[in-house]
Amino acid sequence: MRFLVIYDICDDRRLQKVAKIMEDFGQRVQRSKFEMDLNESQLKRLKERIGEVINPDEDGVKYIPICKKCLAKVEIMGEGEFIDSDFEFYVV
Repeated sequence: MRFLVIYDICDDRRLQKVAKIMEDFGQRVQRSKFEMDLNESQLKRLKERIGEVINPDEDGVKYIPICKKCLAKVEIMGEGEFIDSDFEFYVV
């Protein structure tokens, strides 16, 4: 399933760690926004890894599922790119 994952991390050190984890799972589409195609186990692993880094009292991460019907309606104006769901990612 496709997810839009966005985050707001208060501490620069944690921010860098979270960004690196996100890059392991998906494609950055904006500074703190990633698109990811994840199955249940990958989503669980992502949440576990993020949970080990963030401070839930200061930081926030949102996992927003995007259904195929909604994905087909995505429009891009200006800068931006379509993320090909057939592109392969290697989860570490």
